[in-house]
Amino acid sequence: MPRFSTRRVSGESVSPRHFELSGFFSPTRFEADILDCVVTGTIPKDLNGAFYRLHGDWLYAPKFRDEASLSADGYISMLRFRKGSVDYRGRYVRTDRYTRQIAARQQLYGYYRNPHTDDPQVRDIANPGRRTSANTTPVIIAGNLYATKEEGLPYQIEPNTLDTLGPTDFSGAWKSQTFTAHPKFDPATGETFAFGYEASGLASRDVYLCSFDRSGKVTWEVRFDVPYPSMLHDMALSKDYVMIPGGGTITSAERLESGRPHWAWDSKRPSYYAVIPRGGGAADIRWFEGPQRSIVHTANAWNDDNVLTVDAPVASGNTWPWFEDVHGAPFAMNDFTIRRLTFDLHGNNSQPREDVLFEQDVTSFTRIDDRIATQPNRYIFVQYADPDRPFESHLPDDPRLRPVNCFGRFDVIDRTVQSYFVGSTHILQEPTFVPSSPDAAEGDGYLLGTAHNLKDMRSELVIVNALTMQECARVILPFRNAFQVHGAWASLADLPLV
Repeated sequence: MPRFSTRRVSGESVSPRHFELSGFFSPTRFEADILDCVVTGTIPKDLNGAFYRLHGDWLYAPKFRDEASLSADGYISMLRFRKGSVDYRGRYVRTDRYTRQIAARQQLYGYYRNPHTDDPQVRDIANPGRRTSANTTPVIIAGNLYATKEEGLPYQIEPNTLDTLGPTDFSGAWKSQTFTAHPKFDPATGETFAFGYEASGLASRDVYLCSFDRSGKVTWEVRFDVPYPSMLHDMALSKDYVMIPGGGTITSAERLESGRPHWAWDSKRPSYYAVIPRGGGAADIRWFEGPQRSIVHTANAWNDDNVLTVDAPVASGNTWPWFEDVHGAPFAMNDFTIRRLTFDLHGNNSQPREDVLFEQDVTSFTRIDDRIATQPNRYIFVQYADPDRPFESHLPDDPRLRPVNCFGRFDVIDRTVQSYFVGSTHILQEPTFVPSSPDAAEGDGYLLGTAHNLKDMRSELVIVNALTMQECARVILPFRNAFQVHGAWASLADLPLV
């Protein structure tokens, strides 16, 4: 029989000051273990490993009513698959932020990435990374698991117990105050590429970029300045280049000192793209610019000699309702579509060519079969809202929230879409692709993704055959999980799982 235990986190109850603190989206504030979860359907026997997810779950209500949910406390969960069954475990990431709040039994931190707004007992302007919530992406580097967020250093996590082992600068080899939530792995070479922006402090223009070999040793590094400080959330990796997109979002020391949130949106600032040769120096970087764009995540990249191709979900304006427009324009959500950016590194054009591959608007959470990374791929997987499907539940009135009810398999060769519909009372989060075997063809495997059951107030995990886009099984949790940000699959070859 399934066994279920929870550990309630101590502290005062939160008050519903905005939608993320009420209803389905209210904080859960507990840790849990479930042995032998309830499952409908049949879990594929070839799923043997662990699916990790990072969530944002407030310990205490935010100080400000307009605070971004980006600041919610990091919570890591694991679904351990073996022999057709699955166990669940969930723990808060014991960051410095977490331990200080628990000790004080109150919210001590102000606006997202602005330590000037923190309580004096934790305010540390020179070391803003200490306030990270580590709530974005589970990352595997050289056989170790990390909870990451771009505002600080990663926290190492024990992959079986989910105990927090502490923050790391990789034994002094990492030379930035911050670490991206989106490192890129090259399956052909075994290298992992990562960067940190605002590397030397708040609102600084410097970026630190490096590569790790299979053992976790830094083998190459470069530091450079961007045209202006901007959110650099993701990167793209090809066999010869790294591309980092920025623009739209802005900040400054003066803005932070005045007590405002870290980012604002400036529609008059052009986007920019840094294309860095792998192994090169700052002088080798080729800079491109373009009209205002929001590129939060990328899907894949490859290059043919000196032509770099990047596929990504791209929006033509602001996609961040928390970030005020510096020119006073009211927020209007700009939709993401899957587009192709082509950079001619031998030509004189300072802008990439941009082609829309699919008119269907999607979320920004694109994933691929990671074994094809840095090579031309066929499939992009992403969740999206299909307005023609029935929706029989309720979402708060917020521009970010739509009934995201479908996973799509977008074929960039045939330009076709095959979809999976989760149901009329559910919303989906990011899909993660798991191959059926190490040598399976591209796309032969499964999509794992969180499905929030709004009607029954619980979270579920759907397992979808990525070839047929039909559901294989569904893991039923007897509670709500906080919103997942990103997930990662680990096989027994990736981590020392027991």
